[in-house]
Amino acid sequence: MKTIARKVELTPPQILVIGFAVMILIGSMLLSLPAASASGVPMRFLDALFTATSAACVTGLVVVDTGTYFTLFGQMVIMLLIQVGGLGFMTMATLFAFALKKRISLKEKLILQEALNQNSLEGIVRLIRKVMIYSLTIEFTAAVIFAVRWSVDLGPGKAAYYGIFHAVSFFNNAGFDIFGPVTGKFSSLTAYAADPVINAVSMGLIILGGIGFVVLSDLMDYRRNQKLTLHTKVVLSATGFLIGIGALIIFIFEFTNSRTLGSLDWSGKILASLFQSVTPRTAGANTLDIAGLRQATQFFIIILMFIGASPGSTGGGIKTTTFTTLVGAMIAMVRGKEDIVLFRHRLGKERILKAVTITMVALALVVTITMILSTTEDHAFLMILFEVTSAFGTVGLSMGLTPDLSDLGKILIAFTMFTGRLGPLTLAYALGPKAEKELYRYPEGKITIG
Repeated sequence: MKTIARKVELTPPQILVIGFAVMILIGSMLLSLPAASASGVPMRFLDALFTATSAACVTGLVVVDTGTYFTLFGQMVIMLLIQVGGLGFMTMATLFAFALKKRISLKEKLILQEALNQNSLEGIVRLIRKVMIYSLTIEFTAAVIFAVRWSVDLGPGKAAYYGIFHAVSFFNNAGFDIFGPVTGKFSSLTAYAADPVINAVSMGLIILGGIGFVVLSDLMDYRRNQKLTLHTKVVLSATGFLIGIGALIIFIFEFTNSRTLGSLDWSGKILASLFQSVTPRTAGANTLDIAGLRQATQFFIIILMFIGASPGSTGGGIKTTTFTTLVGAMIAMVRGKEDIVLFRHRLGKERILKAVTITMVALALVVTITMILSTTEDHAFLMILFEVTSAFGTVGLSMGLTPDLSDLGKILIAFTMFTGRLGPLTLAYALGPKAEKELYRYPEGKITIG
């Protein structure tokens, strides 16, 4: 019996994959109930599976309008999936363990380490406590501000519910919205493109959810430690650079576009450009019509979505640290340097190899799914590439393709969202054979590069 138990013992990556799959399956069954549909007609299981995957993987791609199609019960299921999927089911399980005063085992710590993408077990349980405190505090604060702002338009009760739903959705970088009954189906925040309060709070939630819990913890401890880790410095620098350059490029490309920025005043143009630069960090909410953007802007947003958020966050993509490492490698090579140096720290060889591997695997996934969908879906190539990249980066921005996808297309996009949320390497480790240490090394060879 012990031998059998040892054979079926699961690794942390496998537990994460199974955990997310079970959560999605439960969510699919709940969303396919008649009580979840406003019409009372049960949702097709494939559509329910797609929606549950999008919610649990905090993406935001939808086949139906969330606000008009689902009842309060259905919307609550989606919000719960977003919260658990964003923070991670192991984080939520640890919260219950704390409440029951249950000790966290070594294996559970290893799973948490994998879920939060940490390099060591040191302080992992303490970090989980901080994750819960920070997350609930940020979401509550944002929900109150949203409720006060929307009470003028929606009334106190509805504004409070809308505030909670969108605070959870935006902090977890999910991109789901329920404004369909108010501003029209699939409208997201387009009615608030020039609203400073909605823009500021939404961008704050997206950025805080996207920089990662380790960075949040580091920033909160700054007054006591008076220093930031290398990881935090890299994440903040990369995030600031991408948001700044993104807003500038979107502003330039869309300045005269009557379908997007052209109809707004100067303050509205700046706000909308900034928001549309922040949201590809895997948030999915939008204040501009994505289909109305110029093709150059749409392609640039694809690049931002592919990079995504930061490690240990609620977002997807290859991550800002991976992007920074690749840029650092390019600069080092051009300057004839052997080492990649960031903030007077040299990066180890294994970090560089991991960054290259993640990027190549992610690129292979996006290219493969895009090529398949280009044969199964009768839509423009850029629209398909945009949707696939949005799914991989767990962004949720859409040019309008998702509701028109074939059944095979929905399955492929759902798989891409699942892979993007877990990370391509985590999925590879879970599905691949156990790595064994090599007993010998081959002699070094030389090939011509470039």
